[in-house]
Amino acid sequence: QVQLVESGGGSVQTGGSLRLSCTASGRSFSMNLMAWFRQAPGKEREFVARLRWSTGITYYTDSVKGRFTISRDNAKNTVFLQMDSLKPEDTAVYYCTGCSRIACYDSPREYAYWGQGTQVTVSS
Repeated sequence: QVQLVESGGGSVQTGGSLRLSCTASGRSFSMNLMAWFRQAPGKEREFVARLRWSTGITYYTDSVKGRFTISRDNAKNTVFLQMDSLKPEDTAVYYCTGCSRIACYDSPREYAYWGQGTQVTVSS
């Protein structure tokens, strides 16, 4: 089993920054990819960014490119999401997730492990 614990959410004004952290424990070595999704009230869970553990290669959804950065600390089994230039439309619960398959992409159904979520609220 893999456990994922997120932290770092909060409330900021438009243009502000937050950094989310996600620490993996348990059989975390089995995961090839880590990703962040988000879910706003009344909306489906959507992909935000992903990172491959072995290479550090990253991929972002278009709406966050140039504003968000996903990174990792291998020694601490931790993934980060640095969020800059935040907008009200970034308001959502953000979830950390892991994939043990060779490849996972943008669908939440591809990911087996999920954190509990952390709230991000951006006010105008």
